[in-house]
Amino acid sequence: MKRFYKADQVDGYQEIVHEDDNLLEYLALAKLSLKKGESFNKGTGKYETALVILSGTATITVEENTWENLGGRKNVFDGKATAVYAPCQSHFNITAESELEVAICKSLAEEKFSPFVVKPEELVVNHRGKEQWKREVHDIIADNGEGRVHRIVLGETFNDPGNWSGYPPHKHDGEHFPEEPDLEEIYHFQVNPEQGFGVQLHYTKDLSIDEAHIIRHGDSFAIDKGYHPVNAAGGYQVYYLWFMAGKTGRKLYPYEDPDHRWLNN
Repeated sequence: MKRFYKADQVDGYQEIVHEDDNLLEYLALAKLSLKKGESFNKGTGKYETALVILSGTATITVEENTWENLGGRKNVFDGKATAVYAPCQSHFNITAESELEVAICKSLAEEKFSPFVVKPEELVVNHRGKEQWKREVHDIIADNGEGRVHRIVLGETFNDPGNWSGYPPHKHDGEHFPEEPDLEEIYHFQVNPEQGFGVQLHYTKDLSIDEAHIIRHGDSFAIDKGYHPVNAAGGYQVYYLWFMAGKTGRKLYPYEDPDHRWLNN
């Protein structure tokens, strides 16, 4: 059962975690790479879709709504994100005003809402953790999505060199519901400088899953269950775009591994 997806640089539209994937029920991920002047059109079908500009500048149209000159960061470490929400059963067009890379984050939805844009100044920036697990988390579609989206929750996390995130280790697969939500998640990684690396750990308490994956620039990870902390190697920043959806709504209250909760003290 595939969970870790190694980077594969493809021009144009690239499916990473497919809509018909047997692992995840609610989520899928694609990426779009365009040269200046190129355009791309797609219908959203049964997925509400967040278009997150990883780098470059774009004009994006969703149904009858057009936003020009969106984005502008050189890479994910160069500034805050810009994102456009396209509801299910709609369509979008992306035109590259410069060389452009966009993450296409899909979440199963039955309710159709109105399109909207989230600009960098609207993001909520959270500084979480302490000591070697300090990290910066940017909420793109979180509390601001209440009444505006069906299921998707989305943001970006930045690990400083040597630091952990998703730590103390947590999960949200519904095993301990209602104390724990039941939410799937996808990560898409970037590394600075690009030749660097990090580590994605993944385990369950019964050790039926007990794995470590080397994170490199452009890799992705699908999480159906289990604890999933991330570490950045010394000297390298690790970034990941994350988004979630599932059976228990949009509230995030992760369940921490009881063996490691003492770290909060």
